[in-house]
Amino acid sequence: MSISTAFGIIGYPIGHSISPTFQQAALDSLAIGAEYQAYEVDPDDVRSFVASLRADAVTGINVTVPHKEAVMPFLDEIDDWAAEAGAVNTIVNRSGHLTGHNTDGYGFLRALRESGDFDPAGKTVLILGAGGSARGVVQALLRADIGALTIANRTLARAQSLADLADARGVESRAMSLPSPEASLAARSADLIVNCTSLGMRHGPDEAASPLRRDEIPPTALVYDLVYNPMLTPLLRVADDAGAKTLGGISMLVYQGAASFQIWLDRPAPVDVMMDAALTAMRQREATE
Repeated sequence: MSISTAFGIIGYPIGHSISPTFQQAALDSLAIGAEYQAYEVDPDDVRSFVASLRADAVTGINVTVPHKEAVMPFLDEIDDWAAEAGAVNTIVNRSGHLTGHNTDGYGFLRALRESGDFDPAGKTVLILGAGGSARGVVQALLRADIGALTIANRTLARAQSLADLADARGVESRAMSLPSPEASLAARSADLIVNCTSLGMRHGPDEAASPLRRDEIPPTALVYDLVYNPMLTPLLRVADDAGAKTLGGISMLVYQGAASFQIWLDRPAPVDVMMDAALTAMRQREATE
């Protein structure tokens, strides 16, 4: 598979992504003559796609589900954040040398603090899901000195691997299945609930589903859904009904993308331009769907 653009994003599926919209807006606002495109890459084609990134025309690629872990063996170098998270969301090409980075944690914390007005230090956190995004979130929260962590996931072994990471950093942690009575109890005592699953994603297999019920969400919690399409997900609707504070995934998406932009081009990203483009794109999309 050949690449004809300088920047892009890979995933499977990828039609839902608005990264091309706000990343292109950023490039255009700075008069950078480059294109940013979306590439739907079948899991069987990840290796050949990554090999094609070594072309001189390619500067950087974002990586989204389900490829954040799959791309790692085919890169030349992994930075500390990506190595610790076990996932890559940003690839940089320097003269054919591919380096993997993870900006999810940075984007997550910036959105949490600036858009959610929430300081995670000392707080009790419940993470729903244990995939690549969850690993980046857990890594960021551990660096932010949270008080206790619970990981709930359909596959208990994956949840346990993240709990073990927290234990190794001296943070009290538990792993449990989702759904389960234990996860329900963990939600009721959490200060922060973060959905890292695809439940509720428009055009996903469970777009009408919420990982928690209204009665499981305390009104004192902040419920943070990394799903950004739709902007008001089933989980956020349920959380709002419960009286909890909510935060959608748009801010994290833009902030992690801005961090990727800065890594690629070694210059500050025009975050306001990116945020405006992302919000406009989502509002237009929701008005027509």
